[in-house]
Amino acid sequence: MNVKFVTKVIASLAILILYCACGDKIKKEPKAPVVVQQEVSPLLVNMPKNLKNPEGMVWVAGATFLQGAVSQDKMAMAHEKPAIEVTVDGFFMDVTEVTNAQFSKFVKETGYITTSERAIDWEEMKKQVPAGTPKPHDSILQPGSLTFKKTKSSVSNLFDFSQWWKWTIGADWKHPNGPDSTIEGKEEYPVVQVSFEDALAYCEWSGRRLPTEAEWELAARAGNYGTTYLWGDDGSQLQEQANTWEGEFPVTNTKMDGYELRAPVRSYPANAYGLYDMAGNVWEWTSDWYNTDYYKEETAMSTNRKNPQGAGMPYTENNPYVKERIIKGGSFLCSASYCASYRVSAKMGSSMDSALEHTGFRTVVSPSMMKP
Repeated sequence: MNVKFVTKVIASLAILILYCACGDKIKKEPKAPVVVQQEVSPLLVNMPKNLKNPEGMVWVAGATFLQGAVSQDKMAMAHEKPAIEVTVDGFFMDVTEVTNAQFSKFVKETGYITTSERAIDWEEMKKQVPAGTPKPHDSILQPGSLTFKKTKSSVSNLFDFSQWWKWTIGADWKHPNGPDSTIEGKEEYPVVQVSFEDALAYCEWSGRRLPTEAEWELAARAGNYGTTYLWGDDGSQLQEQANTWEGEFPVTNTKMDGYELRAPVRSYPANAYGLYDMAGNVWEWTSDWYNTDYYKEETAMSTNRKNPQGAGMPYTENNPYVKERIIKGGSFLCSASYCASYRVSAKMGSSMDSALEHTGFRTVVSPSMMKP
């Protein structure tokens, strides 16, 4: 069996980091518009006086705003359009992405084993690939994850992500770049190589939850509505504001922002709410299904969106075999030539069993989840 081919197959299962993939598109039957009548409760803007900020969290004020692409954003993708008006109640959010130190405490207290550390179940995996896909050799079907590698020369096809991702046996949250890597001395770096399932397990242990896409955008904007980036529309401020890829992707990173890979949390300015790394560093899981047509369908179906939970079902137009969740914020691998996902409205879909070295998460708490 061609090992290179098998590696690409596994990579395609574990990560879908592209906005578009090669191949014929799978079409859905059009849906008739449905008008949804909804009784709306008063908007919760300010933090209730009988509550206190949970440790490591800040209050995000409730608001009505436009979620999705802004008109001046020339890099906005189709799945970010058209912007929809949403109303979101206030909530608490982690100041930073969950760190290695925090995740280590969770694992120590619970004995939890992450997705990347578990034996691979081919019977489950093959449900996510086209029928007839050959089973990779057992030597490859070992616990691990995808790690990033720079290419030696320029890449003409940025749709072929297998050129810079490789399946690495032994890569997990404790060894994010492979079995020889470590998180020792990196306690304040964001935890990565965590799947959606891993993030949910941490949330259950901590009494918190993942944010919705709408909540995430509200928090990132921090009252600064209508701009491409969380700091405004000036892209030249990027290297001071976020950890991203600068230089020719994926060949050379000039490290003008100070880092080539992940950066410790709080390495860049916080937004107006005191939230760090809402742009760049690592992607962050949200609770919403990724659905290519969500904004378009939502525009036709409803005009009153209070605390929206996203699409009712997943749908990835160019890969119907996986069920994906939305990730937000971009990462240290995002560049203007590749995805520019440090924009507020930017998003991607990631399969729920994907654990990657550029994906982490942060948590939120609703007032209803707390005791006065």
